[in-house]
Amino acid sequence: MHFIKQNILTVVTFLPLFGALLMLLHSYFRGNNPEAMRRMALGFSLATFLASLPLIGWYADPTLIVKANWIGSLGVSYHLRVDGLSLWLVILTTLLVPLCVLASWHIDKHVREYMVFMLMLETGMVGVFLAMDMFLFYLFWEVMLVPMYFLIGVWGGERRIYAAIKFVIYTMIGSLLMLVAIIALYLLHGQSTGVYTFDIVQITENIARYDFLTYQQQMWMFAAFALAFMIKVPLFPLHTWLPDAHVEAPTAGSVILAGVLLKMGTYGLMRFNLPMFPEAAHRFAIPIMILAVIGIVYGALVAMVQPDLKKLVAYSSVSHLGFVVLGTFAFTETGMQGALYQMLNHGISTGALFLLVGVIYERRHTRLISEFGGLSTPMPVYATIFMIVTLSSIGLPLLNGFVGEFLILVGTFTSAHPRILAVIATSGVVLSAVYMLWMTQRVLFGRVTNEHNKSLADVTLREKLTLVPLVVLIIFMGVYPSFFLKRSAGQLQQIHRLVNERAVAGMVR
Repeated sequence: MHFIKQNILTVVTFLPLFGALLMLLHSYFRGNNPEAMRRMALGFSLATFLASLPLIGWYADPTLIVKANWIGSLGVSYHLRVDGLSLWLVILTTLLVPLCVLASWHIDKHVREYMVFMLMLETGMVGVFLAMDMFLFYLFWEVMLVPMYFLIGVWGGERRIYAAIKFVIYTMIGSLLMLVAIIALYLLHGQSTGVYTFDIVQITENIARYDFLTYQQQMWMFAAFALAFMIKVPLFPLHTWLPDAHVEAPTAGSVILAGVLLKMGTYGLMRFNLPMFPEAAHRFAIPIMILAVIGIVYGALVAMVQPDLKKLVAYSSVSHLGFVVLGTFAFTETGMQGALYQMLNHGISTGALFLLVGVIYERRHTRLISEFGGLSTPMPVYATIFMIVTLSSIGLPLLNGFVGEFLILVGTFTSAHPRILAVIATSGVVLSAVYMLWMTQRVLFGRVTNEHNKSLADVTLREKLTLVPLVVLIIFMGVYPSFFLKRSAGQLQQIHRLVNERAVAGMVR
């Protein structure tokens, strides 16, 4: 058991990559069999999910930490660690990938390459959440871009090349800013302590202990990290890459984008910006929260007028991720808990919405809302699932979305920041109900006016297998949130203490 614990983080991180390499070897020696590629990708992604489940019970065990010298001369280490901040994001990632593989069963162009990229992407995403060395973190952050670029650029829609290039350019600009900040932080830490290291835990502790960053240094490094992460979120007005990427990506690509990639931005803000640069975090808090509130309202209003289902869901992500940023910079435990919970909620609910859009797109090859209507008649099971996911997305009590939004709004309202921010943000909940319910009314209810919709087949067994687990989680997270909240509470309390106590100490200084 001790050996398993010692290596579980490495297994969860690199098992998908091992599967991708094995698939390439299999196709080289036994020929390129698309069905075999699908089955192998599903098998390795499911195995990764099962391997990640013990982390729910073990995450607080110090023997789980993996740390070894990698490039000793530069202070680079192979350091993996799971805590209350990263635990559920890792589980979310390993859950969504096998569902995405199932949802991609219809892919018939370059199947081997598609499935290999999916598994490579999983390793990059899990690595970002588990890496506790800045060099390793940056490596996973960049590696993750490559498979997503190809998933959009090869298997996407008509404007796929434009969307893929735009996605990479935006992310690379942020990545270069982050790289400069990482190198600066590495050098400043080494000059002040004599220890040149990229270790995130050690640097965070030493910033608090030695207080070696001046106020201006904090401001510049906060800005560099924050821009990189806010592009990934994406926070208004840095969001323009997102609708194009979502609309042109294949269904699984949209699910991964919404479910995991956007969370890397909000995760980075909590992992780096708040505990490392608390004075700058307080200085920038109000402007960032204002942008978050603008994003909440703007995303909802733009979603309301979208004729394309996928673009509507994409703009809803801009609105919902605004809530996450708002809760993060409220600097209250309640707000931070809500922000982390909303990350999970959004990954599950919006991921399910993209899967549902993909189901009818496969049948009709259109996403225009005007092409549908009355789908509850030929597709009653589909309509039932769609309504549950929609109600979750608008924050109906006893479903997961309500818990996250409630905690964020309470945490923001009770913070030291102007209460008007929470009041305006509340309008986003109302607007969300407007555009989501109006969309479902036009798609699901009324008479079937389009002849093509009268004979549509209801969800298949494979489609149920992708959707039902998410519906179960939506209900479970709404009814029993403490199962998730109590496992993240300790780490978020620590971040809350660091960002508030050190900010006060810096202001006194």
